[in-house]
Amino acid sequence: MKPRITVVGSVNMDLVFRTPRMPAVGETLHGHAFCQVAGGKGANQAVAAARQGAEITFIGAIGDDNFGVSSRQSLGAEKIDLTYLTTSTGIATGVAGILVDDSGNNSIVVTAGANATLSVAHIDAASAVIAATQFLICQLETPLPTVTRAIELAHAHGVRVIFNPAPAQALPDTLLAMTDYLVVNETEASQLSGIEVTGQDSARQAAQALLGRGALAVLLTMGEHGTMIADKNGDQFIPAISVDVIDTTAAGDTFVGAFAVGLANGLTLYHASVEAQYAAALAVTKLGAQTSIPTRQEVLEFMARKTPGHQASDIAS
Repeated sequence: MKPRITVVGSVNMDLVFRTPRMPAVGETLHGHAFCQVAGGKGANQAVAAARQGAEITFIGAIGDDNFGVSSRQSLGAEKIDLTYLTTSTGIATGVAGILVDDSGNNSIVVTAGANATLSVAHIDAASAVIAATQFLICQLETPLPTVTRAIELAHAHGVRVIFNPAPAQALPDTLLAMTDYLVVNETEASQLSGIEVTGQDSARQAAQALLGRGALAVLLTMGEHGTMIADKNGDQFIPAISVDVIDTTAAGDTFVGAFAVGLANGLTLYHASVEAQYAAALAVTKLGAQTSIPTRQEVLEFMARKTPGHQASDIAS
């Protein structure tokens, strides 16, 4: 049977500008190119998990505009259950303006739009689905009370919670204590732990601090520098996969989706993290959010290419 995963989160339309470098305040630059790509952290993570072979239910909100129509169509094409994707009348679908420079780094401005209308009532309406799933994935591009309610329901029913608190904001220890897997980048880890993450040592300290706040396991992703994982059994650093970077947009979301499916397929924390790193590395070799997210077959073939002499199944298990 396919893994069953429920995602509560955002839907955005990404407006992507390629630029030689990030502009200074008041500066106008000539860009290389422009494209419009389906995105939103929640939708990206749902697509990532679906492409890794999971059965996905998505809980979110879109506007009654053209971006909403196209977003529903693109998610439906991934065979994601959209029963609980609400259309909010008279409100625009979320939009993200993304600048990507020649080094593949990005800067993003997000307008929440319909994502801000996702309510506790929407979560309660989907409570039976949340209770019956294997994993719940949440982020913070929808209102915190809504996310909190979803995590409360999952925790009450013994559903494992993967929480990616991005964009970062202050969170109570009670919420972290209901989180099985807390996935954060350097910025989020620094804000939530109070420890500035500048390398492996500080990453280890920040991860331990977040465990101390209640999370059962912490995955601190550091892009090209790798990932620090920590739980009650200790911590371990996983080096990054070397690739030619085109665009880092959705790399973190790809990591989360692939990680969830790896766990649901029975992999350990370490091996699910390794597999997720391969998926994220493959994503940064392409432009855009959902356009860059790899399929399961692509990840397995990439893993095999990066580790000559081994079968992909050997690397992942």
